[in-house]
Amino acid sequence: MRGARRLVMVVALAAVTAFAGCGARSDEAAPAAEYVGADTCAGCHEAETAAWRGSHHDRAMQLATDETVLGDFDNVDFVLDGVASRFFRRDGAFMVRTEGPDGTLADFEIRYTFGVVPLQQYLVAFPGGRYQALSIAWDSRPASEGGQRWFHLLAPDPPTAGDALHWTGRAMNWNAMCAECHSTNLVKGYDPRSRSYATTWSDIDVSCEACHGPGSLHVELAEGWTRGGVGVETADPAARSEAVGLSAAMADAEGGWLFEPGASIARRTIPVAADDQVETCAHCHARRTTIRQGRVAGRPLLDSDMVSRLDPLLYHADGQILDEVYVYGSFVQSRMYAAGVRCSDCHDPHTLELRRPGNALCAGCHLPSAYDVPDHHFHPAESPAARCVTCHMPVTTYMEIDPRRDHSMRVPRPHLGAEIGTPDACTECHSGEGVEWTVAAVERWYGVPDSADEARMDVARALHAGRRALPGAADLLRNVAADPEEPGIVRATALVLAGAQPSRATLDALRKAAGDPDPMVRLGAVAGLAGMPPQARPGVALPLLEDSIRAVRLEAARVLSPVPAAGLTESQRRLLRAASDEYEAALAVHADDPAQRMNLGVFRAERGLASEAESAYREALALDPTFAPAYVNLVDLYRATGRERDGEALLERALEMSPDDPALLHARGLQLVRLGRLDDALVALQAAAQQAPEDPRYAYVLGVALDSRGDSDGARAVLETALAGHPGHRELLFMLASMSRDRGDVVSARAYAERLLAVAPDDPAVVDFVASLAGG
Repeated sequence: MRGARRLVMVVALAAVTAFAGCGARSDEAAPAAEYVGADTCAGCHEAETAAWRGSHHDRAMQLATDETVLGDFDNVDFVLDGVASRFFRRDGAFMVRTEGPDGTLADFEIRYTFGVVPLQQYLVAFPGGRYQALSIAWDSRPASEGGQRWFHLLAPDPPTAGDALHWTGRAMNWNAMCAECHSTNLVKGYDPRSRSYATTWSDIDVSCEACHGPGSLHVELAEGWTRGGVGVETADPAARSEAVGLSAAMADAEGGWLFEPGASIARRTIPVAADDQVETCAHCHARRTTIRQGRVAGRPLLDSDMVSRLDPLLYHADGQILDEVYVYGSFVQSRMYAAGVRCSDCHDPHTLELRRPGNALCAGCHLPSAYDVPDHHFHPAESPAARCVTCHMPVTTYMEIDPRRDHSMRVPRPHLGAEIGTPDACTECHSGEGVEWTVAAVERWYGVPDSADEARMDVARALHAGRRALPGAADLLRNVAADPEEPGIVRATALVLAGAQPSRATLDALRKAAGDPDPMVRLGAVAGLAGMPPQARPGVALPLLEDSIRAVRLEAARVLSPVPAAGLTESQRRLLRAASDEYEAALAVHADDPAQRMNLGVFRAERGLASEAESAYREALALDPTFAPAYVNLVDLYRATGRERDGEALLERALEMSPDDPALLHARGLQLVRLGRLDDALVALQAAAQQAPEDPRYAYVLGVALDSRGDSDGARAVLETALAGHPGHRELLFMLASMSRDRGDVVSARAYAERLLAVAPDDPAVVDFVASLAGG
């Protein structure tokens, strides 16, 4: 959420892909091929089909039958939080009696299974073409591992009917949230006018064309080869996709791995020239947002998807996984990825199984005599602790029972844990000993971290400092962003964090990064402009309206939306209109998502299109009448257009539904200030700050309000508490310095001002403020 006077919540867009550069767009030519279905592929590719059959991809989604349903439907009861659900059969159908959308028990038929191991979910049909995923799932693990039981994905506090997370709510809607990555050639088919779906697919599961692209041209060529006796073996790997009539032939993982004499780590015999394979997998194995309907395998990822950066809700400061991010974002941080390792080096692309068991898999690139020995890992041979993945790919469990390994494959760093609280495999395993014990053990085995170790840890320190807006963070972040050896996703994250602390030096860094060959870095550069004043943005963002990568163009349009068109040339206005149309089209892919409808409203409001913005906000609320951010933004739109009374009625209605929502309470407090009801405003502002103590903005506004009412001691206490958690927050420091100056405490005022200057050393207003205190 951004904005000093109004609340703006924008679903962030970010992505990673291979460099395409500025110039011709990578998404200009439409695919000529059509989808033909897995059965057609099986006619020639018998071995690959046999390997794929029974895989997780093959069983990603299936009709509910006696063969596919794993759960126990033999009149089994499952009780949680006072709701008794029963799983049973009726006339051959699989049924569940459970709490429906109105909160009462009803019978629902299971139409499809979803997934297979370690859990299986079930889909139920609803009016309007909707399918909803039950939150009660089947634990398909063996009973000896705690499986063969029903369990709730959101236990022990399951959401109630009407909540977005209830199984009948929008967060559990298959069409919008799940379908795209469990079927092939999925077309969501959402109709905004009727708010209904007509979702289709060419294969119900994840089949051949999900990864290789539509196959009709390939089939035509193959039939010609059969008649003429010509084979694909004549095709050069670099041009294989065109030669065989497929959009993605995965030619980027050619060759093998070779140990040079005396080397303990192998190198790839044919360097990776493209990134087709990883980006094809990433469309589903990444935390991302679709920005173009109908992705075709082989196209640059960033033309169809926005992959999240190292957001603090998703990743720890050192890049380890926190929330479920589906592998890609962690893998592209790894030194393995940088060395040319690709998904198929470790995973069979058809069975999806590991190519070798245990440490033998790692031994393909890491010499066992150097690494698979107690002298390296300092644990008993063949013990669980001696497995490479135990230390270098620690597990985080999601969906209650689904363990996922971190694919950044990093060295455990207990020193970082001691400094900034990041997890490490050593301390997690030896939890009873404490991090200090772990640090001592690691130093005893490997020595004190050298300069290279410190340099790697410095990146995490920089991101940690940026997240907390610590003094000096911007310098650290700019250094990370400027290092071409760092992964693009890390550099992009550093740019966005640096942009949140605007300065001339940061603007220069963003300008330089906007010309980087890595599109993720370019995307981070333009996204970092969101923290800059609008007048500072055109010099960096305008050239990126012509970027070859769609996501970069979209982000450029977004950050330029508040820039007055009068200051642009006709050519620049034309480019901005085209990119703005693309941005709105990307949001339209998610016309069923209230957050994206709200984003559309924000975009239009910043462009001065008040009526169109109001329509978008109201559509967001029609999709979800409890969606607080849309209320807040619509109320602010009413304020800006002189409709304060309309905003008051709207906010009162929102608070009736969500009386403890901090954003609504904060907006109500500001509204009451504008209406002159200061005592009532303080009550609302205090409630907002209490509901969200981690948000310094709420504390700042409360402190200002308390001070304006003459309660300087109360204001100081609120501001100091917030500053303890956000020691580099500019507004908090400025307010505390100003309050100290006004009550004659020049020493304290100077101390706060010096801290403020350390955060914003080239901000003229800060420099002048500090100078004004120098002679006091």
